[in-house]
Amino acid sequence: MNAQPSHENDIQNGAAPASATGAAAGAATARQQTVALVDDDRNILTAVSIGLQAEGFATRVYADGETALKALLDNPPDLAIFDIKMPRMDGLQLLQSLRAQSGLPVIFLTSKDEEPDEALGLALGADDYITKPFSQRLLVARIRAILRRSDLVRNPPSDTPGDEHAGTIERGRLRLDPARHQVTWSDRAVSLTVTEFLILEALAMRPGVVKSRNQLMDAAYNDDVFVDDRTIDSHIKRLRRKFRAVDPEFAAIETLYGAGYSFADG
Repeated sequence: MNAQPSHENDIQNGAAPASATGAAAGAATARQQTVALVDDDRNILTAVSIGLQAEGFATRVYADGETALKALLDNPPDLAIFDIKMPRMDGLQLLQSLRAQSGLPVIFLTSKDEEPDEALGLALGADDYITKPFSQRLLVARIRAILRRSDLVRNPPSDTPGDEHAGTIERGRLRLDPARHQVTWSDRAVSLTVTEFLILEALAMRPGVVKSRNQLMDAAYNDDVFVDDRTIDSHIKRLRRKFRAVDPEFAAIETLYGAGYSFADG
């Protein structure tokens, strides 16, 4: 993505550039969603922030991970975007610290030569990643896809007869409550990100039925946004790790090699 010139006086920790605020105000017809940007490159912060404001988002920008962490916990936005390479606290360290206390949706930015970091970021609980350079259109599409599924988890459809998706789902020792975004295994709470929750829900809705990676992508992303197989595999690994933290014998998510994954409620 081509960065625009930095507006040095407009970027302070937690403050969005003044440019494009009029466009954002005109675009907002409901509660304005807020995106936090964390990057030590002020040109990138300015360019991305202005672009997102033009699409109707409010933005907050932070030049380092340490400052961002406190702000993200004290006053959470709707979504955050982290660069990986930052001084003091890099994006992976920030993500790890955030995930210890919050399920805030996170997209992280990587360079083409950072594939190990992409995999580690997903393993730590990122919802998605974008490789630089990227287009504004792609970034906005990814943000909106994640915010839509986040809203779906927090505000599921009203209960209707036969609509199991709208109510609590119980499968053996698993209990999912979409209305409250709560998951328990043997009555012990398991904290999941929005993406992890939707993947697990897709599997648990039809126990024993193998879901392909493409089907799990559709369930979690519900959009024309492409993610590769590695993304789904990383989310599955993290799901298993979280459940095994409360039950070392957890084996309810099964792999059918070459086909996909299924949930066993026995």
